[in-house]
Amino acid sequence: MTTERDYVLGTHEEELARLGLQHRVWRSVALDCWQKAGITVGKRVLDVGAGPGYAAVDLAEIVGPRGEVIALERSKNFVRALKETCRARSLTNIKIHELDLMTDDLPKGDYDFSWCRWVVSFINDPALLMKKLARVMRKGSIAIFHEYGHYETWHFFPRLPNQERFRQHVIETWRESGGEPDGAAGLSELLSANGFVISSATPRIFCVRPNDYMWQWPATFIEIYLPRLIEMGRIDQEFADKVRADLAGAEKNPNSLMITPLVLEIIAEKRSE
Repeated sequence: MTTERDYVLGTHEEELARLGLQHRVWRSVALDCWQKAGITVGKRVLDVGAGPGYAAVDLAEIVGPRGEVIALERSKNFVRALKETCRARSLTNIKIHELDLMTDDLPKGDYDFSWCRWVVSFINDPALLMKKLARVMRKGSIAIFHEYGHYETWHFFPRLPNQERFRQHVIETWRESGGEPDGAAGLSELLSANGFVISSATPRIFCVRPNDYMWQWPATFIEIYLPRLIEMGRIDQEFADKVRADLAGAEKNPNSLMITPLVLEIIAEKRSE
């Protein structure tokens, strides 16, 4: 019996719920990006690191029954969640491959697009992933990325020093797990080395207030990741309580502002084999 292959952020039920909220927050941004890139009816999309499949489901509805979404995910819990969603919604145009992006080959196919969101920041060899992606993407196909470009843009105003310490712990644990929080920083060179030419690069960064829906995205992450940091031995309960108290105070302050972590949106065309 194989064991669940965990992620630094976890694959538990709370993380499933957080990822759902995260997708809902970013859904309008993703839909705008996909439309700009040209994803439409009848297209075949490779979803690289699909997680529980929130984006895969949206993509499947866009490409319709004449199109197809091929979802790649290593977590059994996430694969199980996506399969259940497909059954519940009678989606037959999603094919799921349970595989590890670092150790397994990507399935070959006549893909029109690939979609990769918050994956490059968590793998230990982005160069290898770009090589694998280049092998399966045909000339003229489009690769789309939403990846963190500068995680330290995440700030509160008035400043919350405990949140900034928390953010630093997040960065360090991601790096210790083999990832790189600012994963988008190296994408331009990696894509160029593998035959892709960037057609657009757009920073996605927001300034939000406590009553904005997007505020819930980082706020929920704090709540989910604090116990994770305690499990890792990085912080104690006293520090976690301070972070929670500071966040609660910020949410009650009508003058609070939060700058979100910078996400870089990259759309690139495969120009050579």
